[in-house]
Amino acid sequence: MVGPPRRMRVPMTDQRPGRNPSGSQSLAERALATLQHFLHVEAISGIVLLAAAAAALLWANSPFARSYHDLWNLPIPLRFGAFAFEEPLHFWVNDALMTVFFLVVGMEIRREIHEGTLSRFDQAILPVLAAFGGVVVPALIYLSFNAVPGRGHGWAIPTATDIAFAVGVLALLGKSIPGNVRVFLLALAIIDDIIAVLIIALFYTSGNDPSGLAVAALGVVMALVFQRLGIGSAYVYVVPAFIVWAGFLMTGVHPTLAGVVLGLITPVWSLRPEILPPVIRVETALHPWVAYVIMPIFALANAGVSFKGMELSGGPQLVTLGVALALCAGKPIGVIGTTWLAVRIGWCRLAPDVSWSGVCLIGLLAGIGFTMSIFIAMLAFTDEKLLDASKFGVLFGSLISVTLSLGWGAEYAHRQQKGER
Repeated sequence: MVGPPRRMRVPMTDQRPGRNPSGSQSLAERALATLQHFLHVEAISGIVLLAAAAAALLWANSPFARSYHDLWNLPIPLRFGAFAFEEPLHFWVNDALMTVFFLVVGMEIRREIHEGTLSRFDQAILPVLAAFGGVVVPALIYLSFNAVPGRGHGWAIPTATDIAFAVGVLALLGKSIPGNVRVFLLALAIIDDIIAVLIIALFYTSGNDPSGLAVAALGVVMALVFQRLGIGSAYVYVVPAFIVWAGFLMTGVHPTLAGVVLGLITPVWSLRPEILPPVIRVETALHPWVAYVIMPIFALANAGVSFKGMELSGGPQLVTLGVALALCAGKPIGVIGTTWLAVRIGWCRLAPDVSWSGVCLIGLLAGIGFTMSIFIAMLAFTDEKLLDASKFGVLFGSLISVTLSLGWGAEYAHRQQKGER
C-alpha cells in the first residue's frame, strides 16, 4: 500500500488576465520544493516503518510478549456527557488513527484526478491497466491455494503496493533510475490505493444501521458548508469529520473510509492565488505525521506475529503460501504482463526512458505490500490462526520482493550508468 500520499506536483496555474506572473512562479517553486520534501519524507519513512515492524516482531516473540498483547487490548473510553463509548487501544489505532491515513489517501486521489497522472486519459491508461493486472493475478494465485470457505475471503490482501517501502528501495538504488520509471511507479501506487479503497467498501463492510448513512451525509454537508463560507481553520472541520466517521461506524462501512470521503471533497483551488490550495496545504501538513507517527504505530500494533503459537500446517500454511506468492510473484506477473499486452496490441506505449527492464523493476517493487495488506487481512479474518498466517505471508512475500527489487534494480541502475537499455 499503498502507503499514504507521497508526492506533489506543480499546481496548474490560472492564466486569466490580471493574474500576477511572479506570483504563479513563486507558487510553482514552492510546490517543487514540496515535491522534494515529500519524496525525502517517504524514503525515510520506509526505514521507520521497517523498524516499527521489526520491533513488533521482536516484542511479540520476547519474554515480554504478554505485555505486547495487554497493551493493545487496554480499554480506552470515549465520553461526551452521558454518552460513553469504550474500545481497546487496538481499535483506536486501526479504526480511528488510520482514518487520518485514509484522509491523506483521499486528498491525493482528489489531486491526482485534478492535475496529476489521473487527469488525462492518455497518461492514466497504462498504469491503470497495469494496476488492474497487479490486482487480478495475485487474487487468482491466492485463490488457487485457498478457494474454500473461510480462507477465500483473504483474496484481496495482496492488493496495494506499500509506496513508503517502494520509494525507500528506489532511493537506495540511486539517481540513475530514470524519472519516468518513478512516475510510473507512483501512478501505479495511487491507482492501487483507489482499487484497495473500493474493495474495502464493497467486500469488507457489513450493513448494520442504515441511519448511519444519514449521519455521515450530515457531516459531509457540514464540511461543504464550512468550505463555502471560506472557513480555513482545520480545527473547525474536526466536528464534521467525527460525524462522518461515527456515521460510517454505525452503518457498518469501515469507519476509516470516512477519511477518503473527506479527502475527496477537499478543495483543489485556493481563494487567493499566492496561497497553495487547501488539498496541498493540508496534505503537506499531515504527511509527516502519517509517515513518521501513524504508520509506524499501525505497524507496531499489527505486525507482532507470535511464531511460538503459529500453526503453519493445513489451512494456515496455505494462507501464508498464497499471500507470499501473490505478492512476490503475482504482482510482478500481473503488472509486467498487462503492460506488455497493452503495448503489444497498440493500446498504449511506454513513456520516454522507460525500458522493459524498468517495467520489470516496477513490477518487482509492486510486490512490496505492508500497510494496506495487513489492514485488509484484519478485515478478512477473525480466526487468529488465519490472521497470523496472512500477516506472516505479507511480511515474507514483501521481504522477497525487496530482495528481488534490490538485485534487479542494482543491475538495472548499473546498465543505466553505462548508457545501456
